[in-house]
Amino acid sequence: METLKYKVIKTKEQYNNYCNELIQMLESEKPEQYEDEIDLLTVLIEAYDNEHSTLPDYDPVEMLQSLMADHKMKARDLAELLNVSKGYVSEILHYKKGMSKEVIRKLAERFAMRQEAFNRPYKLISDYPVMPEEQEAVME
Repeated sequence: METLKYKVIKTKEQYNNYCNELIQMLESEKPEQYEDEIDLLTVLIEAYDNEHSTLPDYDPVEMLQSLMADHKMKARDLAELLNVSKGYVSEILHYKKGMSKEVIRKLAERFAMRQEAFNRPYKLISDYPVMPEEQEAVME
């Protein structure tokens, strides 16, 4: 009888191994050759995430910045991946604009994460109250 290559995730070590394998497949030159394995690993990882709540309470922008550093990506690389302008990426990274649904979907796919990791509320600069002296300077 043939043994299964992937099984239901039962340990944190197995979870980490599967996440690493998934990332390697997604970053390969031809990820389409691993399509079935990517789909299966994604289902197994998401099931474990749902059961064990593995997503820490990160600020989505901080998490994105950390992922960019881990993957040695610059803002221009991210803009190219997301098919958006460098200015838009800069505004996201500097808390001036929120992430669109399409951006969240692409980030989750690229970094083999659940969309919920990026789809969390966070404060934008425009959400912070304006200090009275700043408001006066604007009105002058």
